Parts: sequence; structure tokens; C-alpha cells
Amino acid sequence: MSDGANLVNATEPVLEIVGGSKIYGGVHAIEGVNFNLYAGEVHALVGENGAGKSTLCKAIAGAIQLTSGEYRLDGKQVKLEQPRDALNAGICMVYQETSLVPTMTAAQNIELGNENLLTRFRTLNIQAQQLLQSLNFHVEPATPVAMLGTAKKQMVEIARAIYNKARIIIFDEPTASLTPEEIVHFFHLVRDLRARGVSIIYISHALEESLQIADRITVLRDGRHVITAPAKQLSRDSLVQHMVGREVAQAVYGGSKKTHHRREKVLTVENVTMGMAVKNMSFSVYAGEVVGIAGLIGSGRTEIAKVIYGALKRNLINGGTIRLRGKPIRYRVPRQAINDGIAYITEDRKANGFFETMVVDDNVYLGKLATKGGFSFLLSRARRAKLATYWVDRLKISALQRKAKIIELSGGNQQKVVLAKTLVQDPSIIIFDEPTRGVDVGTIPHIHAEIRRLADEGKAVVVISSYLPEVLAVSDRILVARTGRIVAEFDSAEATQDKILYAAVH
Repeated sequence: MSDGANLVNATEPVLEIVGGSKIYGGVHAIEGVNFNLYAGEVHALVGENGAGKSTLCKAIAGAIQLTSGEYRLDGKQVKLEQPRDALNAGICMVYQETSLVPTMTAAQNIELGNENLLTRFRTLNIQAQQLLQSLNFHVEPATPVAMLGTAKKQMVEIARAIYNKARIIIFDEPTASLTPEEIVHFFHLVRDLRARGVSIIYISHALEESLQIADRITVLRDGRHVITAPAKQLSRDSLVQHMVGREVAQAVYGGSKKTHHRREKVLTVENVTMGMAVKNMSFSVYAGEVVGIAGLIGSGRTEIAKVIYGALKRNLINGGTIRLRGKPIRYRVPRQAINDGIAYITEDRKANGFFETMVVDDNVYLGKLATKGGFSFLLSRARRAKLATYWVDRLKISALQRKAKIIELSGGNQQKVVLAKTLVQDPSIIIFDEPTRGVDVGTIPHIHAEIRRLADEGKAVVVISSYLPEVLAVSDRILVARTGRIVAEFDSAEATQDKILYAAVH
């Protein structure tokens, strides 16, 4: 890792933003922000949702224009009025939701925008193959992008940036959808790019990642610049304090839990098996408690949740038994689970969590329509607005964004809409799958408080999470999954990260 202090003393930045401001409808998204980036530097940009990180980066990438302020490249003032200007200047942005064309091949996406009038597919594939191999990317250039996984799509985006001779690459939440193994590979990529002299701007909610990968870190809060410092001089707690302007480190992954009183056993999973993913898994869930399920990717946690919810089918023969309040259940479709009061909140909110072109009220309304009594809401616009207002207030969804399409909201507000759309169904058993993935540090306490509140109301809550501090913070009881089985159980008082990790691996 290079020394951030040395970078600051380098000759001059490759990129500077001086007094950058962007106003939407009279409101500052960013205001008077100064930012600079040196050659061969990884510069992390952190802040809560709505702090202005993406706005600043979209302005650098030419996707939006600053209301005021100036850009300087290599010390000279330039104009970046559209993405083509930024590309010509060697600036590429790799978005959180990839900007690839899914029906085109990897090779076609890499050359997109630079095509010759006549290019043979064979030539195109050979060029792409050489580029991908030089980056040590194992992607078949003739494969349609729609058939690639998240990590490989990202590789194609990076290859396209290199093909465009990018000197500056902006990554927006690059690891949000990657497995731990893919994240390790991605970090190697970032270090390789830096060694080539490429400058990188890195937006991430995962503060530990920023501290690990970055040379310098800039914190934005409410659209303003708070601090820029070498990563070595910062800690997770100090970053959180700069981001939210108050002590929340304890509130995010700590604080005291009420002692819970177990009530009736509402859900029993006995020897459930589904293909190779779930093998003889057994556990019970009680009303009024939060059960955390920890485990590595591939341990069968998500699969068992989807089997319970009816989104996946367990084996027909020797598939085990699932009992709801003592009665055996086997759902063909999730609608049956919803009618029985079981809710599943997906880990992939963008793919399965909401209707992205609809507003908050419509998403909550459609959540209600999925229930047995939902159609009584079909004609009543007033009841519909009242229902949405209740959940907007309860979950502290930004009221200013009530009329915005969900796709335009910040990650934290999107996740709250997913919660509202599910909780409006008034389920008695709620399964949260990665409830705070890609959510800013200021929103995490709101989601954790809602999880605790649901349990205190007497509902049974299951929380699946890869992040151990989260499992420890919210759970009354912790189950550890490994290779499709539950291999350990801990009471929250005796559980530690070391014990959970040991059980998950050994």
C-alpha cells in the first residue's frame, strides 16, 4: 500500500474539482466541494446515503453537469459536459448497476462506442480475448453479458475502461453484490490497476474495505466536504463520526438488547433437504425472538429461507418436514406463505425487492394487494395514502423522496421501501436476508431498531447476514450454517465472532 502522505506531496493532481456544486430543485446535492486525485492513487469516497458521493462522481464522469465549480485535468481547466468528454479525457465510471448491454457479447460491450464500420466477429473476439487475458480475466468474449455473473460483468466493465485507455476509473459500490472470494480477487485487480498508474475513485459503504484498499479517504456529509486524510490515520469509528457528525459507532453494531421471553414455537424445520444446497437442516424459531443465521456463502442459508417461503422446492422424497405452529406445510408458490403470515425480505433488492419505476406509495400498496384482504384497497386512494404514510413515518423513509421513482432513491431508502412493502402485509414470521447490505451507516440503526421492534411485538424474526457484528448485534439466538446444515447454536450472551467463525469453517 502506498503512503497517502507521499501522494499529497506529488507534483500535481491528475484531477481536481474546485468549488463543485450541484443544485436539484433548489436543494444542494453537493456544495462547494473540493476534491483531488493523484496518479496511481486509490482515493475512497465515503458518506451516508445522500451525502453527495454519487453526484460528485457522476459529475466527474460527465453524466451530469455541475451547477458551479470547475474541473482541472493535469492542472488545466477543462469542461466535462457529457460522458463522451470524460471518456476522451480518460475517465470511466463503473456503476453499481452495470451499464453493459445484456443482449450483446462481452467482446461487443468492450468495443461499444468505438466500433469500426466493418468488424468481423472473429477479429473482435480475438482482440477482446487478448485484452481479457492481459488483465488475467477469465471471461469468454463470445458469451452474451446476460449469461455472466456479477463479478464477470464487472470484469467486462473494467476491460472496457482499459480499452478506452482510462487513466481514471470510478467504482460505485463495486463489491456490493460480490462473494467474499470475488472481493479478494477484485482487490487484487484494484492493486494491479494502481501499479499500472491508473487512478481510482472508490465509493463504498463498507468502511473496512475503504480503510484496507485506499491510500486516502474523503468524507462527505450533507453534500459538503468534511475531511480528506491518509487511510492510515483513520479508523472505522473516526470515519463514522465524520460521516454522521455524532457518536453512532455503538448504535450501529452494539448497544443493549432487551432480554426476550420465548413464546410459542411457531416454525420448525426438520431434516429439510434441497439438492446439494440444503442437507438435513433442522432448527426452530419462536415468537418474540430474533434468530440470527450466520455462515459462509454457499452454506445453504438463503436457500432454506426460500424453501420455507415457497420460492424454492425441497426434495419431494426425503425432503424433510416444515411445520407452522405444529401443522406441516409445503408451499407451491410464495403467495401461500404470505397468506399464512410468512414474509421473506430478499438479499437482492434491485432484482426482486421493489418495482423500480413506481413511487413509494405504489410499492407499499402492491405489497398489501398480495395479501388475502388486499383487494379491499383496490379503489380507496385515501386508505392507500394513509397506509403508505404510516410506513414512511415508522421506517423514517425520506418524505422528500415520496414522489420519486424507487430507482432514484438512495440505497438506504430503497431498503426501507422493501421493508415497508413486506411489513404492510402484517406477517407473523419475517425472514430478513442481508438486511443492511449496501446500506449507509446512518440507516443501519433504523433497520436494526425495526427488527427489534418486530420481535418485541411478538413476531418471530430470522436474520440471515454475512456480517458477524450485525448477527451479534440483533440476535437473541445464533445458528451457524455450514455445507447445508446447522452445525452450531449459541445464545447471544455466549456468542463471539471467533466462536461463530470457527463453527462456520471447521
